[in-house]
Amino acid sequence: MAHLISVNLAVPRPNPAKGVGITGIDKRPATGPVEVRAPGPKGTGLGSGLVGDRIFDTAHHGGDDQAVYAYAREDLDAWEAELGRTLPDGVFGENLTTTGLDVTGALIGERWRIGDQVVLEVAVPRIPCGTFAQWMAEQRWVKRFTVRAIPGAYLRVVTAGQIRAGDRIVVVDRPGHNVTVGVTFRALTREPELLPRLREVDAMPADVKALAARRAAPYPGE
Repeated sequence: MAHLISVNLAVPRPNPAKGVGITGIDKRPATGPVEVRAPGPKGTGLGSGLVGDRIFDTAHHGGDDQAVYAYAREDLDAWEAELGRTLPDGVFGENLTTTGLDVTGALIGERWRIGDQVVLEVAVPRIPCGTFAQWMAEQRWVKRFTVRAIPGAYLRVVTAGQIRAGDRIVVVDRPGHNVTVGVTFRALTREPELLPRLREVDAMPADVKALAARRAAPYPGE
């Protein structure tokens, strides 16, 4: 049975990747219930979909299509084995550390009910950035993360409410297409031949569709 291992909130710290400023990539498990709500468009003040979490670079992160970030504990365990170090829940900057759920295999537009109230919708994969690389302090981290292609998923808030560690996760809706988080990530990074598939997905964020349209080769006959 899929469930939340932890719900993780930011501990603000200086961001050496940018020289100045603050980052919320350091996330630690909350001790009680956490309120979930849609944060509004990217660039607004709320940023995160979790009350008590913080996103400081709201121009590039957060907003409705990146309201909540989920990563599977099973994938963190695989990284632990490769890196030879302990990776605590929240270390990838994820808000939700899950178990029993194939996050990278989730379909874009798939919906999860968490606990009794909250419904989240899979929106887009995480693309690694310089802040993530600085935080992890591993050589060639962006390339290694990209090659492994287990990016975790950003989620939209469909139904607000409270969640907490231990809550059950139930997949309540799966779209009819076959474009997963993993396929989307590979299309946007190392396999541009997959880009035309992204244009077919209604739940794909508009900016990703536009990017795919600019980069993709035309369909045959177009």
